[in-house]
Amino acid sequence: MENFQHFLQNWPADRRSRGTAAATSDKVCAVLEKDVLQPADFLTLLSPAAQPHLEAMARKARELTLRYFGRAVNIFTPLYISDVCTNQCRYCGFNAKNKQPRRHLSVDEACAEARAIADMGFQHILLLTGDAPKLSSPLYIASVVRRIKPLFASIGIEVYSLTQAEYALLLEAGVDSMTMFQETYNPELYAWLHPVGPKHDYAFRLNAPERAAAAGMRSLGLGALLGLESFEQDAFATGLHAWWLQRNFPGVDVSVSIPRICPHEGDFDVQHAVDDRHLVQYVTAMRCFLPRAGITCSSRESAFMRNHLVPIGVTRVSAGVSTAVGGRATEDKHNPGQFEISDRRSLAEMTAALAGIGYQAVLKDWEDPAA
Repeated sequence: MENFQHFLQNWPADRRSRGTAAATSDKVCAVLEKDVLQPADFLTLLSPAAQPHLEAMARKARELTLRYFGRAVNIFTPLYISDVCTNQCRYCGFNAKNKQPRRHLSVDEACAEARAIADMGFQHILLLTGDAPKLSSPLYIASVVRRIKPLFASIGIEVYSLTQAEYALLLEAGVDSMTMFQETYNPELYAWLHPVGPKHDYAFRLNAPERAAAAGMRSLGLGALLGLESFEQDAFATGLHAWWLQRNFPGVDVSVSIPRICPHEGDFDVQHAVDDRHLVQYVTAMRCFLPRAGITCSSRESAFMRNHLVPIGVTRVSAGVSTAVGGRATEDKHNPGQFEISDRRSLAEMTAALAGIGYQAVLKDWEDPAA
């Protein structure tokens, strides 16, 4: 099977630029009349020509979301178990050059944090680490997963890129989903943004979701960090990646995250900031292109923005979020976290907010058949 890296070469940056430049208002309207969209149609919906049609795009996106997801919104929370990192990503608070307190939880400490989260009512949890494979090894992550698995219906990981055998190890331990942000799909920009550390390997990261799928992972999440590259370039590549995964791994659930770059420890000049209208355009275009794909919106976005994105496409949100290691049940040593969060609502507050706009919070939508 041709991997996604090779497939993406069919859509080089200049082809994407020509596609958005050639889009017209009439083409946008024609795309919105289609039942099944192709990649070129998705590119049209991401173009400047689609901006005057956001209301029509939102209406179609809302209809598709209700058709395929109803009024259910899944809620999860992250658990950072280590922020020790060997990378020097220019935009990230975990950058190894940033002089800040670091922490790596023992398995017992991670279990204590997980119990505190479970006591809040969460059933879906996402484990995160920095990229320090010798310390936060797959065996360490698997040990944490085995200890906390009885507490949750679903455990996902958002860690560094792994081999297929390492994903299989974590699957056996109890992980059922993985999230991998490519950050940017521009290989030259990617190399500049990740000058030092194992994350420098663009191709190994790009092909991680398909290795996870081949290992048997039931759910894949992916995304670009919006603001690193121009909107149309990375927005299109992200949707194309999800589309390719759906076609090549039809039994796997594929979802897309929509993070915009946030302030963090360190200094990074955002060259391609994505405004609210473009974020709405992205969500609605993605829903029209991939009607069955989940769309995740994290606490990077404000409560106001997340409340308004749910009806037009977002199907998964976080709550009760901390991006620091520890702090719920163990001392956090004033760890500043990976990035600043905007929406600090608790699980109860998020549940109530969703009910207030006519949606139901779903805490458990997956049961491990082996449990």
